[in-house]
Amino acid sequence: MFTPDPIPRRSAPPASSTPLGDYLSRAGHGVDAGYAVLPRSLAESMPLPWQQHMRHLLAEFHQAFGHLQWPVYRVVPSRYERLVDLDDDQLAEVGCTVEVGDSGELEYRMRDGRRIENPESQQVLVSCLDPIPQRTNPAGHHPGPPPAPGAPPPPAW
Repeated sequence: MFTPDPIPRRSAPPASSTPLGDYLSRAGHGVDAGYAVLPRSLAESMPLPWQQHMRHLLAEFHQAFGHLQWPVYRVVPSRYERLVDLDDDQLAEVGCTVEVGDSGELEYRMRDGRRIENPESQQVLVSCLDPIPQRTNPAGHHPGPPPAPGAPPPPAW
């Protein structure tokens, strides 16, 4: 009836009191220190039950924080690049200039004139083309435009 063996204990770490913060600290996709960005095209292409769940969570989030003064956010796809690999437009975007110094070496400077030490080891965030397609589905297939009513199906090459 009763066993003398001890009750097995759970071997996993205890549950976190900050699970979302923990996850976002590890996640790299669309997350930085201040924001978590979801590409709308990917969110709208999730399976319908996921979309319904996400809609419910976002509605609760907006209900809880709707009283705040929300700005309009401009999200720009960006990537890290080495400062020495940037072209003139990218240097201007990050607020730097490059010129030939008295020693004949290239000198990188901030807009206020401060010299940037070790520019070859500096990484900066520059805008890039958005690698996420505007319309996709979870399997990664990119649907084309919907067929016109009555049109024959597209050829399968």
